[in-house]
Amino acid sequence: MVTNALISPAYAFSGLVVGFLVGMTGVGGGSLMTPLLVLLFRFHPATAIGTDLLFAGTTKIAGTVVHGLARTVDWRVVGLLAAGSLPGTLVTLMVIDRLGPPLASTGHMLTVALGVALLLTAASLVFRDQLMRWAQTLNLNPGGRRAEVWTVVLGLYLGVAVTISSVGAGAIGVTALILLYPTLPLPRVVGTDIAHAVPLTLLAGAGHWLIGTVSWPLYLSLIAGSIPGVIAGSLISTRVSERVLRPVLALILVVVGARLLA
Repeated sequence: MVTNALISPAYAFSGLVVGFLVGMTGVGGGSLMTPLLVLLFRFHPATAIGTDLLFAGTTKIAGTVVHGLARTVDWRVVGLLAAGSLPGTLVTLMVIDRLGPPLASTGHMLTVALGVALLLTAASLVFRDQLMRWAQTLNLNPGGRRAEVWTVVLGLYLGVAVTISSVGAGAIGVTALILLYPTLPLPRVVGTDIAHAVPLTLLAGAGHWLIGTVSWPLYLSLIAGSIPGVIAGSLISTRVSERVLRPVLALILVVVGARLLA
């Protein structure tokens, strides 16, 4: 049974803020939570990443259920993504484990990976509309077997990137799927991306737990704050223009990413 002593008000408030942003924009879980834990609360990057992965996997289960009931998940594409991401996650976890305990050198590597992932995520947010128009104009959908192969490759990239940084399953995944499947309705792209993120983040988070880089008190505090935050953000999401929120979020990610790489 969870007691109040296990819940940190500061961490819960951070979960509330990040959950609120995720509810409004659909982006920001790993992109904001992990750097917040590293820069503000001074957690080791490995602990921040491992805990955030389990946190993300838990929160996205509900999103998957909602999208599944609404039939906005392409389960075939989810399977193709998982065919690349799950093996990629396992191999990456083995490499992290071979590096030994989370020492300073490991922390520096993870911090750099996190900073690069944040900058890529910001770029995908800023240029998403242009990429969508470009894909539709050039008809970039490879079709057939080629689309399947590239989807598995995308899953492999996401498996590696998410496992070492906890960032990428949201904005980068959605943007890449739009390029691969420009005729797929956007709600179905988002639902497919969220559904794929659940096994990916849970497997990566479980691996970090076995390695010893998950803080359960931190996880419980983040969950305690994020649940009301996500609900509140979702309720007002229709009243705030995404065209306003997206560049603001991208600017925050650029600033944080540059800070991590400095």
